[in-house]
Amino acid sequence: MSITSVLITGANRGLGLEFVRQFLALPKPPVHIFASCRNTDKATELQAIAKKNSNVKVIKLDVKDVESFSSLRQQLELDLGDKGLNLLLNNAGILFRDSLEEVTKETMMENFEVNVVSPLLLTKELLPLLKTAASKSNEKKLSCSRAAVVNITSKMGSLDDNTSGGCYPYRTSKTALNMVSKSLSVDLKPHGILTFVIHPGWVLTDMGGKNALITPETSVGGMIDVIVNAKDDHCGNFFNYDGKKILW
Repeated sequence: MSITSVLITGANRGLGLEFVRQFLALPKPPVHIFASCRNTDKATELQAIAKKNSNVKVIKLDVKDVESFSSLRQQLELDLGDKGLNLLLNNAGILFRDSLEEVTKETMMENFEVNVVSPLLLTKELLPLLKTAASKSNEKKLSCSRAAVVNITSKMGSLDDNTSGGCYPYRTSKTALNMVSKSLSVDLKPHGILTFVIHPGWVLTDMGGKNALITPETSVGGMIDVIVNAKDDHCGNFFNYDGKKILW
């Protein structure tokens, strides 16, 4: 199975940039890799990759600018024609670690806007393209090469795993993203669209910090393996980057 088209949000650095690199390194890379980021002029590494690879297209997208989502859909429709979009990879996110003493309405709302509302509304906007891809596929079972929404979550959003408290904005936003993803998995399955969430691990990125345990290469390599091999029983579930299930 191979993924023909993928849209990656937050592709200018960290995990998003590594996703672009590793999708390109697949034995059969996607024909279309739409790499979106908020500021394309500053995405020097991503732009350099796009110059060397004609199947990579850098797209300006601020996930907080919901009004721009329709223009993005129209742009994708022009590039994809009647084939639709196989994979939406909602990777963009922010992290506020506020303790109980520090937490504010502003940090809570911004984490929810970026980590929950934006992935949901982007999925809603691009649903026609995902439905098209699913309907035109020769595959009958769910898979990411047919049509899928994969949301990058965090184990910090797991109720079962929370033994240390704190990080109110980030934890609660990822828990909410998990619930959004679970509902999407139910609503989209009848249309042949697979939905699940992946925890990337504690990764050495700007967000993960210098004490993190694994490299972006290890994290994304594992996640792509999960994505490429995902099937019906992945639908509506929560996975670690190495493919192990995580309790909600």
